[in-house]
Amino acid sequence: MTARLSVNVNAIAYLRNRRDLPWPDVTEIGRIALEAGAHGLTVHPRPDERHIRRTDVSALARLIAAEFPDREHNIEGNPQSDFIELVETARPAQVTLVPDDAGQSTSDHGWNIAARRDFLSSVVARFKRAGIRVSLFVDAQPENPSLAKAVGADRIEIFTGPYGATFDKVTRVQELAKVTATAHAARDLGLEVNAGHDLTLDNLPPLVAAVPHLAEVSIGHALTADALRFGMAEAVFRYRQACGEPI
Repeated sequence: MTARLSVNVNAIAYLRNRRDLPWPDVTEIGRIALEAGAHGLTVHPRPDERHIRRTDVSALARLIAAEFPDREHNIEGNPQSDFIELVETARPAQVTLVPDDAGQSTSDHGWNIAARRDFLSSVVARFKRAGIRVSLFVDAQPENPSLAKAVGADRIEIFTGPYGATFDKVTRVQELAKVTATAHAARDLGLEVNAGHDLTLDNLPPLVAAVPHLAEVSIGHALTADALRFGMAEAVFRYRQACGEPI
């Protein structure tokens, strides 16, 4: 039962952008995470560049290509024209399509795939022609994997916010059951499964145990908060353990 860890560095960039200074250095922190064994780095650039900037995307792409060619770059975002061009230039291993509005502080829902079927089919096909694996950000609903497969996605990323953000034990069990059912439905269709949002050292192990075929988790906010206590390398180590890696 092992899920690969992709470290989302948006929070690092957000801290840097509070001041007109070049630190913390997003690329250097990304290097530390990869040296500590992270499978990859995730970025979610938004139109206003309030955290990740286009220049960060390019710098991280160069870092991975030059120093960590066996690791993955995952770019998340709403596939508007500027985003599509950015992804096609950076050529990440994976693009995760997320239905964010421009003003959202963070992702809080998955795609209504049925309502956007034609649009998503076109975008997915375009990225796949470029050799980029495509994941769709979806809510934990067992009907979503078949819709994702119908538009050509390679993976789904299950939005785990309702699971990760609750501290009520009964609700957490209920939300984990939804995530598990959705993941199993995806597996049965031949889709790989990612997960992300509000995952922590405490709630990640039960998720990995419930979904042993989980391919990847993308974690940013909690991991960055833990890095303030333990350092980035130690935080990555602890999250790799929580992912089930035999370290």
